[in-house]
Amino acid sequence: MVSEIIAKARAAQKQWEKTPYAEKAKRLKKAARFLGRSVDEITRVIREDNGKLALDALATEVLPAILAIGFYIKNGKKFARSRGIGGRSLLMFNKTSRLVFKPYGVVGIISPWNYPFAIPFAEIVMALLAGNAVVFKTASVTPNVGRTIARIFAEAGLPDGLFAYVEAPGKEAGPAFIAGGVDKLFFTGSTATGRELMALAAPRLLPLVLELGGADAAIVRADAELDRAAAGIIWAGFSNAGQSCGGVQRVLVHRAVFAPLLEKLRCLTENLREGVDMGPMTTLKQKQAVQGQIDACLAKGAKIAAKSQSTEEGNFLPAVVLTDVTDDTPIMREEIFGPALAVIPVDDDEEALRIANSSAYGLTGSVWSRDRRAARALAARMNAGAVMVNDHLMSHGLAETPWGGFGDSGLGRTHGEAGFREMLKTQVIVDDFLPAVKRNLWWQPYSERVYAGIRAIVELLVGGLSSKIKALPSVLRIFFRYWEK
Repeated sequence: MVSEIIAKARAAQKQWEKTPYAEKAKRLKKAARFLGRSVDEITRVIREDNGKLALDALATEVLPAILAIGFYIKNGKKFARSRGIGGRSLLMFNKTSRLVFKPYGVVGIISPWNYPFAIPFAEIVMALLAGNAVVFKTASVTPNVGRTIARIFAEAGLPDGLFAYVEAPGKEAGPAFIAGGVDKLFFTGSTATGRELMALAAPRLLPLVLELGGADAAIVRADAELDRAAAGIIWAGFSNAGQSCGGVQRVLVHRAVFAPLLEKLRCLTENLREGVDMGPMTTLKQKQAVQGQIDACLAKGAKIAAKSQSTEEGNFLPAVVLTDVTDDTPIMREEIFGPALAVIPVDDDEEALRIANSSAYGLTGSVWSRDRRAARALAARMNAGAVMVNDHLMSHGLAETPWGGFGDSGLGRTHGEAGFREMLKTQVIVDDFLPAVKRNLWWQPYSERVYAGIRAIVELLVGGLSSKIKALPSVLRIFFRYWEK
């Protein structure tokens, strides 16, 4: 069935690729207008499917989607435009090179349950504007969000089969997409599943973009504005019940401000209101997994420094702030996809950086400091794909910024120009504009003269001044070979 859907999408894509960009944008603007009219309904559907609070659904899913579709409609043509390559060598003055971007064909998109709307929505928009067809699957636990996305793109009046939403069990979807013949696959989910998909894709050399897990670090310097740092860390760690791959998990705090920051984190955590400031986990299975990881940390000597009030009924889980964690605890080595923070004292920036970069993950990070110049320098040394200064997590909502990580956090990028280019194959066209040329310098027949001429060119490129002067006659002699019969 999936292979038939992909085949239909491929047929529709051939004509869509030839459609002028202005017409593609016009169709997507219809989807954007429908999205704008349906904000409250979409927020409700996200909340009912995922369990997140209405404000989380609105601010971190619907609003970013609105920003994304506007940004890509405006900038997609520029991102996909062919362009010349400058900076060529004078010795290759007769060659001009140009980059040309082409759609892959049929793009497969498999999205997760933690941000079931915003993550796939931007990818679908980029894929369509780049001239691709899209076959899309959301997580099995958030099917109504997937159906809502399908309704939005139905409003665009796209050619029949160009966009398809499919429902299938998570374990089956990736293999079905790969075997069914998608030309590129975008997957957001666990690192373990990402590795499985890479293995399945390898025989086809199928290109993948994988946005996987994270165990992200926030570095709080001694000169940080502590109220802002505490509030930002709590939001990034506990919004969406901590189910954010780019949320804060490890907080590395200079010893000079460790006690006052921990106190602020304690106050904020204990005042979180269940069902008002923090929602439930999306599934009972996830709640149990996170509780098991927290229990494992406690068994190894970690202490709970703060805990939010919670009935723990249904899928609700209290937020916890842990201290006295050791390197072998889950919160330091694994992704904890739930409301748990570890706060660790450090002596200086170097120790903080060492601990931050010790993780196999490298999705996001943050530096909190009044000295923005020093913070940016430290941020640049963090092993993470997206690093924020005096903020965390929110860069995913900026359509213009690329999103993706290093190491076990995945491959490739989504969002921004880099993400748009992931929807396109890159071709280079090299043209020779020199008139009446018979041959290149290095073509047959070979001779001692040809060798000496090429060797002189090398000397002209890398030799000293006297060597360059000596090489000039040989270079000039071989230059006329361009026109020799």
